[in-house]
Amino acid sequence: MEAKATLKFTRIAPRKARLVVDLIRGKKLPEAQAILKLAKKASAATIKKVLDSAVANAGQTGVIDLDTLFVKQAFVDGGASLKRFRPAPMGRAHKYKRRTSHITIVVDEA
Repeated sequence: MEAKATLKFTRIAPRKARLVVDLIRGKKLPEAQAILKLAKKASAATIKKVLDSAVANAGQTGVIDLDTLFVKQAFVDGGASLKRFRPAPMGRAHKYKRRTSHITIVVDEA
């Protein structure tokens, strides 16, 4: 039986978060946690919290053995972009977007 955790509207660009999520997809739980602990990316700590939440959700049902869990699905979708302006030469303003992400992790028994 699978368990799922989702974090929405987190202030991480989806492109950067996908680099970390791709490392743990399909891995067993201890290996995925070790990868996230040692990853030198800013998004690794946030993704580790989502993974821990998915494991806790799996433990709540009581029928899943936590030793046999693996990351069944892990994906990052783009969220709403915060539109901002930055000063530019000659009194102008340039637009830029602060991107957000929706991170979803699904764990299941092996």
